[in-house]
Amino acid sequence: MKKQILSLAVIALLAFAVQSCEKKEPKPADEELTIGNKVDTLATDIEEVKDSAVSKTETAAQDVKEATKKAADDVETGAKKVATDVKDATKKGAKKVENAAKVAKDGTVRTAKEVNEALKK
Repeated sequence: MKKQILSLAVIALLAFAVQSCEKKEPKPADEELTIGNKVDTLATDIEEVKDSAVSKTETAAQDVKEATKKAADDVETGAKKVATDVKDATKKGAKKVENAAKVAKDGTVRTAKEVNEALKK
């Protein structure tokens, strides 16, 4: 279950990063740009994409961490509930066995008394 959650989170992260990289801001017309301006613009664009990807990766990693912690907490809570249920069921079963043993003992004592009385007659 944890592996599935982590896999889904990583896939979502990658999809989100790809989407964000596809976004393009409006740029001045190509005629207005010189070669130096084009290089600067490309370098700036690369830095913006890199910063955006790093930020989104960190956010996604935090989301994965929180999802993993929640999953672990859910598993722990479930395990505690199962342990409590098993404990309660064991107590109930032991009580039933104890009661059955008492009934059997009482039945044996009654039967022995009946045999003794029959032998006396």
